[in-house]
Amino acid sequence: MGLMKIAVIGQSLFGQEVYKELRKDGHTIVGVFTIPDKDGKADPLEKDGVPVFKFPRWRVKSQAIPEVVSQYRDMGAELNVLPFCSQFIPMEVIDHPKHGSIIYHPSLLPRHRGASAINWTLIHGDKKAGFTVFWADDGLDTGPILLQKECDVEPNDTVNTIYKRFLFPEGVKGTVEAVRLIAEGKAPKITQPQEGATYEGIQKKEGAKIDWNQSAEALHNWIRGNDKVPGAWAEVDGRKVTFYGSILVDNGTTASGQPLEISGASRPGIVTKAGLVLFGNDDKALLVKNLQFDGKMIAAAQYFRSGSSAAVELTEEEKTFAEQMRVTASILSNVSQIEDSTDFFKSGAASMDVVRLVEEVKLRASSCQLQNEDVYMNTTFQDFIQMCVRKLRGEDDEEELVVDYVEKTINNMTIKIPHQLFINGEFVDAEGGKTYKTINPTDGTAICDVSLAQISDVDKAVAAAKEAFEEGEWGKMNPRDRGRLIYKLADLMEQHQEELATIEAIDSGAVYTLALKTHVGMSIQTFRYFAGWCDKIQVRLGKHPLIEVLNCFFLRVCAIVIPWNYPLMMLAWKTAACLGAGNTVVLKPAQVTPLTALKFAELAARAGLPKGVLNILPGSGALVGQRLSDHPDVRKLGFTGSTEIGKHIMKSCAVSNVKKVSLELGGKSPLIIFSDCDLDKAVRMGMSSVFFNKGENCIAAGRLFVEDTIHDQFVKKVVEEVKKMKIGDPLDRSTDHGPQNHKAHLDKLVEYCQTGVKEGATLVYGGKQVQRPGFFFEPTVFTDVQDHMYIAKEESFGPVMIISKFKGGRANATEYGLASGVFTRDISKALYVSERLDAGTVFVNTYNKTDVAAPFGGFKQSGFGKDLGQDALNEYLKTKAVTIEY
Repeated sequence: MGLMKIAVIGQSLFGQEVYKELRKDGHTIVGVFTIPDKDGKADPLEKDGVPVFKFPRWRVKSQAIPEVVSQYRDMGAELNVLPFCSQFIPMEVIDHPKHGSIIYHPSLLPRHRGASAINWTLIHGDKKAGFTVFWADDGLDTGPILLQKECDVEPNDTVNTIYKRFLFPEGVKGTVEAVRLIAEGKAPKITQPQEGATYEGIQKKEGAKIDWNQSAEALHNWIRGNDKVPGAWAEVDGRKVTFYGSILVDNGTTASGQPLEISGASRPGIVTKAGLVLFGNDDKALLVKNLQFDGKMIAAAQYFRSGSSAAVELTEEEKTFAEQMRVTASILSNVSQIEDSTDFFKSGAASMDVVRLVEEVKLRASSCQLQNEDVYMNTTFQDFIQMCVRKLRGEDDEEELVVDYVEKTINNMTIKIPHQLFINGEFVDAEGGKTYKTINPTDGTAICDVSLAQISDVDKAVAAAKEAFEEGEWGKMNPRDRGRLIYKLADLMEQHQEELATIEAIDSGAVYTLALKTHVGMSIQTFRYFAGWCDKIQVRLGKHPLIEVLNCFFLRVCAIVIPWNYPLMMLAWKTAACLGAGNTVVLKPAQVTPLTALKFAELAARAGLPKGVLNILPGSGALVGQRLSDHPDVRKLGFTGSTEIGKHIMKSCAVSNVKKVSLELGGKSPLIIFSDCDLDKAVRMGMSSVFFNKGENCIAAGRLFVEDTIHDQFVKKVVEEVKKMKIGDPLDRSTDHGPQNHKAHLDKLVEYCQTGVKEGATLVYGGKQVQRPGFFFEPTVFTDVQDHMYIAKEESFGPVMIISKFKGGRANATEYGLASGVFTRDISKALYVSERLDAGTVFVNTYNKTDVAAPFGGFKQSGFGKDLGQDALNEYLKTKAVTIEY
């Protein structure tokens, strides 16, 4: 390839990137011809010590300025490259190099000649966009075509998105490719066709007024085509209002909000919580997110409240933050002193300056989650500081979260319990106002009425989750920012841990001390753990002559269905991984234990989780769980529960749309106790393996195999300890054993033990309901349990210890494989047995010791897939292989 002497004529970051790539190719840049400094700032193209010329103009009254042309000719350029040029360049310059001049133009010529080509591509609703590199001539964008590339226009593309996605990166590559073709003598000159040629002038503010006598799609195209410059506008309440951030919507006719009369519109707009809904003459709708009037930009949802916010008085700490930001804000302009009234943009700020300012704020105050648009909406330093402080206080003009609490004074505190569905960031009633009562298992009384989700509620929640990912900030959020939000949520959970543990105790019967340490404590740890993973999900490169890129991609909308034994912890195990991987979620808590999930939803909203990212639907499995399994927009379902229901869910997910599924199902976990064990520890941990959390524990030891020589001694010690266990109110700090979760489960336990007695097992202790209010069942011990018995094969999911004498080879004789355990002082024996136990978790000389970093899940009919640890992230991601030949 022949190397050339090139003059780069133009400006902007686009010109800078072309300049850099041409130098990488070995060409000599003999001069950069750019525009004069603007507001004291040099153009990005000025760099590297290459001669720079800043002519205010190249010609006067259509005649080239001789001095300018002379300075240009002295550079000896063999090719002019105009990557982005806003000046008129005379033909004496265009034709001077031996290879002529080439120009980048952001449209598919001959369509959209002129200076606002990208705008007009969108305004006309073109389905294809692209760019052209052409040979300059004396016409306006009429020269022969050298190279052209196109892309699809997405329904909600804006000038900004299409430029960033395609026109900028591919345009740089295309311009450099055009130069290579010239250097190789292979550059074509294809005459532009006359057919399809259009010319549109520079789009100016006065010409951007909206004509409302059009379809919704045409209105959308007009607004997005004029966004951000010059801005489509209309008269509203006697003033000029400019519209930004348009998207097409399907459900505008059902939007609820406050009507807004707009001059010339076929019907009033509706100010909703999502923005301003507008209607075309075809009665279809679009949504506008931001409005500008009286020199200020606001969120469209805030239109009727735009003048109501009073200035907040800053604390001393906030004043210090403001002064730090005053120094930081100086990067936005050439103003030596930033005053309260300084307007960033009137002082010369550009879009890259805004990005820098936002990142600086995040570094100084990580909890202040700014977006670029926050700066555009608060253009003076005073407004900017007020906005930052409101965000830091959690008062950032977002609509206040309205919660209809049920309040109870209990456990030496007042607990505030949400009881409605949580959909799209709001607590709402179920369709038809349907409710049910959730029961306190300690005394059998009703705690409160809870909204009972219907199929239409599921559809709304899934739609909200889908929109939050595809259109909202969650799907576009920097992973590190997503991690900060999840960590902030964990901090809020910690601040409310006593309240959460109290709610868990009265709703599920969990002993308060255990709820505080495990149900709530491990939930907090889990969210912190996965918050740390957000920015560590990595691309992997294959070792192949071609570059193989194996990357993890979001599944988008995920459904989670959890059981009643650990209501909050099961939520955390799955939801933390799901959110950490970047998805949105619709979660169905167990119908009998919905309250900590709803309290969690409140905390998530207060932590700043965007609307629609998390949705909570109390309701029946047959209705809500089934609809989530069947829903075509749900791409993953995580389930913890019985094997029977898991099989049904798996079938539904396969038939509907082959959803990705993870299942943590039933167990009958064996615990093998060898005679060489530490007997006292084996007794203590053996009891924990069965009676922990009242036996309502998926990994509970369903059958203990005790070696003959210590069997009787082990049973004797266990019964002695069981008799000491205090049964009672779970809020009493001395209680060891609380009530079973609900009445139906209590009845099944009674039946389970009666079956064991009928089959000939020896009931050593317990086996019956405690005679007191509530759903209490005695800790129970069976011995002489034979392999054929029902209680030897099926889990009780309650406080029932099943002891058999150890004969060897029987621990794997079950269809379940969730967990297992072995007690021995012989490490070789422990490792030998561990290797052969067919279970997802093996405990050695301990039990129930789970960790947030250790993967958890079963084999066989105990399910597949993992919670916790890095493996859990993969359950909520999909892997794509991208192979690039180079």
